[in-house]
Amino acid sequence: MEPYQYELIEFLIEQKALLFGDFTLKSGRKSPYFFNAGQFNTAASLAKLGQFYAKAIINEGIEYDILFGPAYKGIPIVSSVAIALYEKYQQDVPFCFNRKEQKAYGEGGYIIGSPLQGRVLLVDDVISAGTTFRETAELIATFPTQLIGIITALDREEKGSGDLTAMKEIETRYNVKALSIVKLRHIIEYLRHHPQHHEALETILSYQEKYGTS
Repeated sequence: MEPYQYELIEFLIEQKALLFGDFTLKSGRKSPYFFNAGQFNTAASLAKLGQFYAKAIINEGIEYDILFGPAYKGIPIVSSVAIALYEKYQQDVPFCFNRKEQKAYGEGGYIIGSPLQGRVLLVDDVISAGTTFRETAELIATFPTQLIGIITALDREEKGSGDLTAMKEIETRYNVKALSIVKLRHIIEYLRHHPQHHEALETILSYQEKYGTS
């Protein structure tokens, strides 16, 4: 695990964005942990989160034309990432996000921000079963775009609709890069070195055995 990945896990726990307990995911699965990007609700915390994404994007050397954040949690994230890329790396990149429902007055449409066109890098919080990604990919496909990748803070490393992880399914089906700053294996590694999280570690390992890939 790289130092910045360890730092992100500590930051997620500190912000109560990474929670341990009993949660129902959008997929319907019962999970012993949950990533809640809504906890980045101050300027300082959101700015710092954006810096982690920006660092990962730069490290990966991804070539893209525009950043896209899916409503709702992807909206503040993509905004903070765009700002971090400018402030830290002097890259002034366009970004946009969608409405949940089409606006019938004013400028109208589903998209707010820069025109959705060219090579798109999708910025989101987490992928579990891949449901949100598929919905977003269908929306992006209705514009003159090429979806080239997705980056998330966390890869839960669990099965999608088949035996592959949701992230691997995305890569295979859509021919895109599916990247994350940290993976579940990194969280497990972190928990192993922090005895106060022993109970959380045991429940996560059981969950991984059921929904993870071999």
